Amino acid sequence: MFQKVLDVYGLDSKEFNVEPFGSGLINHTWKVSNSEQAYVLQSININVFKSPGDIAHNLLLLKRHLDLTAPKYLFVAPIDTLNGDQLVELNGDFYRLFPFVKGSHSLDAVTKSEEAYHAAKQFGKFTRMLDAFDVKKLKPTISDFHNLPLRVTQFKEALKTAADDRIKRAAWAIEEIIRHLEIANDYQQLTEEGNLTTRVIHHDTKISNVLLSEDTGFGLCVIDLDTVMPGYFISDVGDMMRTYLSEANEEEQDLEQIKVRVEIFSAIYKGYMEEMHRILSAVENKLFVYSGKFMIYMQAVRFLTDFLNGDVYYKTTYPEQNLKRALNQIDLLNKYIAAAPEFNEAISAIDLKKGIEIKTV
Repeated sequence: MFQKVLDVYGLDSKEFNVEPFGSGLINHTWKVSNSEQAYVLQSININVFKSPGDIAHNLLLLKRHLDLTAPKYLFVAPIDTLNGDQLVELNGDFYRLFPFVKGSHSLDAVTKSEEAYHAAKQFGKFTRMLDAFDVKKLKPTISDFHNLPLRVTQFKEALKTAADDRIKRAAWAIEEIIRHLEIANDYQQLTEEGNLTTRVIHHDTKISNVLLSEDTGFGLCVIDLDTVMPGYFISDVGDMMRTYLSEANEEEQDLEQIKVRVEIFSAIYKGYMEEMHRILSAVENKLFVYSGKFMIYMQAVRFLTDFLNGDVYYKTTYPEQNLKRALNQIDLLNKYIAAAPEFNEAISAIDLKKGIEIKTV
């Protein structure tokens, strides 16, 4: 398989070492390297990304735009085949080849503020540099990916059809999701009133999707661009809140281990707003804390819905795993909301100290 794919790039697999690479859970990825050259080969998970051609379409348009407007920006786009294609189809599977960025590394978890700052700055920079791009030209690579009203509707439908024993086991989680429905209502109002600007958004801002310099630790660029599509900034900020603030991830069953780190929140705000504060609207600037509630709540809804439906979407390795995941995210949400006053104090301190010109109504 490797040789057939590499052939279309003019590469001989006999001259390269091919080994699994990275910790991604969606696509299969390999590093293709020898003493002189290095690439990243990836197959697209067509169960998640139904139309790989849409991904290629989006990345090609973004690359052309950045080549003209910001030629020095490090945009890790797929390498063209010898025929000028961005994708290789082989037996129904789709592959693409990327350059390997030497002197870079990625992280699986945030351990200190500096990492959160540089990651947030890179995601903010990515969206800012594409502010002039016509976002209507991009195709949605996953339909309704961050459509919170749809997720709530799916949750309500699951309540009607779930087995009685699952309803009973999830009783407290169900009560909590219903108790926090105002988060979804707020989102509905924001979108209906047009208070969120559609932009080029990454949609998957976990720390592993940023390349950092091995020498300085500074951010170099964002990667894994398959989910780049039209969206709202609260998706990117919210996903950073959901995945950076607690050292314990969504699989942690001991809820005592879930702690919200205010210093990490401050780092996210500082890094992201250094890039984005001039292009966000007055209303958007007030939604930074809400962003975390939006994403954490949506993920809790999705885990709980899948549990009620009999675990048909997320992979599980033990009974009640999706329920445990939902309880994890609900606990994170409650601790996040409790910390909101501290978050707002941190925002005020950064704005005053750094002189960030935040738009206000």
